[in-house]
Amino acid sequence: MLSIKELLELKKQIKSKKPHFIRQDAHKKKKLSKKWRRPKGLHSKIRLKLRGRAKYVSVGYRSPKKVRYLHKSGLQQHIVRSIADLEGLNAKKICLIISSSLGDRKRITILKKAKEYGFNILNFDNPDEFIKNIENKINLKREKRTKEKEKVKEAKKVEKKEEKLSEKVKKVDTKEAEKKEKDKLLTKRG
Repeated sequence: MLSIKELLELKKQIKSKKPHFIRQDAHKKKKLSKKWRRPKGLHSKIRLKLRGRAKYVSVGYRSPKKVRYLHKSGLQQHIVRSIADLEGLNAKKICLIISSSLGDRKRITILKKAKEYGFNILNFDNPDEFIKNIENKINLKREKRTKEKEKVKEAKKVEKKEEKLSEKVKKVDTKEAEKKEKDKLLTKRG
């Protein structure tokens, strides 16, 4: 019986020799996808497994059962979408892939928890550096928002002052207009 390391090495060798299985005539017709479909034609050269043709999918290309679906490190891969997904997982048997659909804040919290539990994270080379960069980015955004809020407050203060001044000017203008009207009335009587 082979050990897991030997089986992983065997899997690596098998994968290196495995061809890309493409659909029959996919190279001829643009509308056909490259995704594998079983050839069904009576005279199909791929179905008949003739030499020099595209390879036919068969069991021989499969990896050993014990190491199937394992990462090359020998750990099971597990996709994490929330902190709740981390609970109940064994750090010695499972390595993590953090979902790409998460935002930066959630990603940071999950990374911190995963580091705390001692998990190996596959899609981050240096989690500490990533956390530091994102926290700096978030802090810069906060500072920018506070500066914008302060500018808005100052602009509102300036607008209020201008409104008060314009109201005073209007009051003065209305008083002067009333005086002129009174003077006109007085001059007409006199």
